[in-house]
Amino acid sequence: MKNHNRNNIFFKFQTSSSPVTSSSTLPFSDSDSSPNYDSMDSPPSAADSVRVAAARSSVIDSFRGCGLTGIGIDKEELKRIILLPQYLRLAMRDSINSKDPNAGDHHVEGAENVESSPECPMVVFINSRSGGRHGPELKGRLQELISREQVFDLSVVKPHEFIQYGLGCLENLAAQGDQCAKEAREKMRVMVAGGDGTVGWVLGSLGELHKQNREPVPPVGIIPLGTGNDLSRSFGWGGSFPFAWKSSVKRSLYRATKGPICRLDSWHILISMPLGGIVDPPHSLKQTEEYALDQGLDVESQLPEKVIHYEGVLYNYFSIGMDAQVAYGFHHLRNERPYLAQGPISNKIIYSGYSCTQGWFFTPCMSDPSLRGLKNILKMHIRKVNCSEWEQIQVPSSVRAVVALNLHNYGSGRHPWGNLKPEYLEKKGFVEPHVDDGLLEIFGLKQGWHASFVMVELISAKHIAQAAAIRLEIRGGEWKQAYMQMDGEPWKQRINNEYSTFVEIKRVPFQSPMINGE
Repeated sequence: MKNHNRNNIFFKFQTSSSPVTSSSTLPFSDSDSSPNYDSMDSPPSAADSVRVAAARSSVIDSFRGCGLTGIGIDKEELKRIILLPQYLRLAMRDSINSKDPNAGDHHVEGAENVESSPECPMVVFINSRSGGRHGPELKGRLQELISREQVFDLSVVKPHEFIQYGLGCLENLAAQGDQCAKEAREKMRVMVAGGDGTVGWVLGSLGELHKQNREPVPPVGIIPLGTGNDLSRSFGWGGSFPFAWKSSVKRSLYRATKGPICRLDSWHILISMPLGGIVDPPHSLKQTEEYALDQGLDVESQLPEKVIHYEGVLYNYFSIGMDAQVAYGFHHLRNERPYLAQGPISNKIIYSGYSCTQGWFFTPCMSDPSLRGLKNILKMHIRKVNCSEWEQIQVPSSVRAVVALNLHNYGSGRHPWGNLKPEYLEKKGFVEPHVDDGLLEIFGLKQGWHASFVMVELISAKHIAQAAAIRLEIRGGEWKQAYMQMDGEPWKQRINNEYSTFVEIKRVPFQSPMINGE
């Protein structure tokens, strides 16, 4: 399911209880116009050469979202489908505000006349700081279309609070014999208005329901408010916030009630480091006391007495190197000067300009070029599907960024892995990628010019491996810090030459249900 056509993605759907498979392939650029692929990896398939990469730009996505998207959907009919009965809305509100799943029980009195739950009850999480100036307006529009109690601003109500107390309230009422609450809990769907980081945050919180045996897990749809929106693109929700957003939002909510369910792999990441190693950890990483590095691979270096661990879940990608450094600098620039963040297009312009100041395109002559590569600090091991043995993979000396990708989309809808020929896949021992195949595609970016050609799909990235598990060992030297990011959230990692930092990525045993928005 990482495969796409020129309109981004088509799916072959099964029921929500089984993974989705797809036989469609992603077109790529004409190999005749590409550089020498002996050094740049496999060329794309010539049969798919007619596609133009610009057709998937955010501007085109925005115009696609305009159309007549809101016509034919009556607001009252939409409410009938998704609006919870008032007593359940108030019960959930009080439970969340009081942080007590039983706090809303008193609203059940006098609600005997409620016959059943709506056809497709829904709640919406919105990152009101995303989407430029549209965030607060969108929040108001959503509250108008549904209700105030079913729209949660993430700056006020966190996803885990809704899961613990909001869904907990419905589960408690259902246990007391409330059939309406039982049906609402079972049929609940979730929409997330935000970027990839926001969507990943909500998916990670919903994943806790698996661990707590509180199934079913509500499926998730997306209203794209971020800059890249690769998760949104991958599941048919578009690549940017549409210009005609008021009518489009109504259409999106309606599509979310009817869309079939597909599956997405999720990946657990564990970072183990000497005390004080991480700087400004993203909210998707949480400190943990558990130390669970795979024991099947020996640790060559001496472990420090005091070790700190962070863990999280990723859905799109993890990367280390120059691309993460640029993302980290841009992230802080935007926080320091929020007036620059007026929307996805302005963000991309600023991001592109900022990347030119970070040595991505031009390495200073006074620096040793060899120190720019990751080979000096990075040792990589992978484990393949149905294999218990770890295998060391050499990091090419020219690579300045390593990316482990779960989706086919990366960097605002680009496809750096490419659509590879069957003979090349066989030669490399690769398989055709899907979002539910239990594999990560690992590739490298060399420098800014190489990355630029990859992003416009003149060439594919430097293919390194496909893996069911990854372990990175990072050791300092000339470098005192490394930059990493996962799902659009970058951070700075301190490193030294005495003790190693370890990053281990393994597949979570359950998949996340997603709503297809096509």
